[in-house]
Amino acid sequence: MNSANRIPPGVWNAIDYERLASQAMDAGHHAYVAGGCGWDATVAANRAAFAGWAVLPRLLRDVRAGHTRLQLAGMELPHPLLLAPVAYQRLAHPDAEVATARAAQATGSCLVASTLSSCTLETIAAASGPARWFQLYLQPDRAHSLHLLRRAEAAGYRAIVLTLDASIQLASRSALQAGFSLPPDCVAANLRDYAPAPAAPLSAGESRIFQGAMRHAPLWDDLHWLLAHTRLPVWVKGVLHPEDARQLQAAGCAGLIVSNHGGRSLDGAPASLQMLPALRAAVGAGYPVLLDGGVRSGSDAFKALALGADAVLIGRLQVYALAVAGALGVAHMLQLLTEELHACMAQAGCAQLSDITHDTLTPSC
Repeated sequence: MNSANRIPPGVWNAIDYERLASQAMDAGHHAYVAGGCGWDATVAANRAAFAGWAVLPRLLRDVRAGHTRLQLAGMELPHPLLLAPVAYQRLAHPDAEVATARAAQATGSCLVASTLSSCTLETIAAASGPARWFQLYLQPDRAHSLHLLRRAEAAGYRAIVLTLDASIQLASRSALQAGFSLPPDCVAANLRDYAPAPAAPLSAGESRIFQGAMRHAPLWDDLHWLLAHTRLPVWVKGVLHPEDARQLQAAGCAGLIVSNHGGRSLDGAPASLQMLPALRAAVGAGYPVLLDGGVRSGSDAFKALALGADAVLIGRLQVYALAVAGALGVAHMLQLLTEELHACMAQAGCAQLSDITHDTLTPSC
């Protein structure tokens, strides 16, 4: 693991951190971060979906007052790039999520801290700026979920991001081949004081999936319980089906995050970008929708905004930058992405985010 905190030579674009990360990380750790599940088909689909669209340049547009500022969920942000919740960041750097939080504070970015972070949510909050959300995995014991909620509220997190698509996470073949396992010092710090749910033995003929892994999977009653027990706005992450989007909107969720969990939950699920237009149509123009999955450049972010997202989340690229150069790397990666977005907007004749509409794109050959 590379603990250096300097920008190495050869970082010209944000995506260069992906290339350099394999040199900075333990091979097994890198395989785990880079992989999804199964054959990594959905990981590849997330990336390929962006290549299906081209940005149309425009001429003679005055963009001299251009900017990427936006209002999102009561926050004023300098750019539409959020740091996605990524578990176990100590796999990438010894400073883990604290370094990521410092980068978010330095760049004015919104950080979404994971339930499965290597550092406690309180430690992350102390290092981050005011724009911070907490990603929640509902626990088998509701008392533990409620305690996590109260801790997040007390630590000044401004929203809850409920992940609903990760009840089953099958290992990536690439991570299995690399012999990956979590090292002893890489634990879910937020859950350390909660006793795990006792394992219930399966009866003859019962499935390890249906009656095993899905035993504590969230249901609609759990969502309604959560909405009733927190004063914070609740976003739902992991939405791909338009009907789910409509029902979540009707239930009172603050917004949706179109995501396939970075290809980590169902190998063969469609790309997040592919489903984004249908989900935007399902909830209407004024309802907040974010996109998670595959963003590696400012032009990728532009395409997501053009297809209906209000902002995008940066996942793996965040961890790659963290591995290569710590907090400085994450901040630099965000700066590069923002400048790439500025360049794409300027050449497409878009002076502000509201100018980025579907007609700024054309299908790619």
